[in-house]
Amino acid sequence: MAKMKSGVRSKTAHRTLEQSRKHGRTYQATKKQKANRAKRNKARKVMKKAGKKVTGKDVGHKKPLSRGGSNKRSNLKVQSRKTNRGHGMSRGGNKRKK
Repeated sequence: MAKMKSGVRSKTAHRTLEQSRKHGRTYQATKKQKANRAKRNKARKVMKKAGKKVTGKDVGHKKPLSRGGSNKRSNLKVQSRKTNRGHGMSRGGNKRKK
């Protein structure tokens, strides 16, 4: 992978290298985000145990954790990354109202 120059975005990145580093320090390392990541990892383990192939895919929640959903097997589904990470968003990045 080619090294990025300081302050320059790669063709596929939406953040510069400095912005990515700051994001990692200020957002992803918060207690709340660590807890959320642990919940997502737990959901992945549940699906693996159930015999589902999750390599290269995401484990999604039918009812999102943010809306009171759980990590029970009945609330989980294996989805492509594109489907799981794109649903619920409209053009312009605003969440759709349901």
